[in-house]
Amino acid sequence: MLAMTTSLAVEWGKYNIRLNAIAPGPFPTEGAWSRLVPSKQFEEHTRNSNPMKRFGRHEELTNLAAFLISDMAPYINGECVVIDGGQWLQGAGEFNDLLMLPDSAWEQMEAARPKK
Repeated sequence: MLAMTTSLAVEWGKYNIRLNAIAPGPFPTEGAWSRLVPSKQFEEHTRNSNPMKRFGRHEELTNLAAFLISDMAPYINGECVVIDGGQWLQGAGEFNDLLMLPDSAWEQMEAARPKK
């Protein structure tokens, strides 16, 4: 994604077309959240592993997107803006904590996954 973002930013910049990307951290969504964070205990652990001790709010994500496409950011081009409360900076991948899950948590996630 980053290579495509930077390549297209360079290619289309001469036409005054900017291309930026957003790399979101944990933002609860109805469809995925119950499968990625299957229990209150895991949700609390995930929240506490973030330097800001919370999840992102959707208005924060939409505010960033609105800013990037607005006339207030005409010279920002080819950037990937991370919005994750500092989680990436502390060396945490989105799914790193999954390595520490007990088997019971994996079983909960498997049970929550839709069956084909």
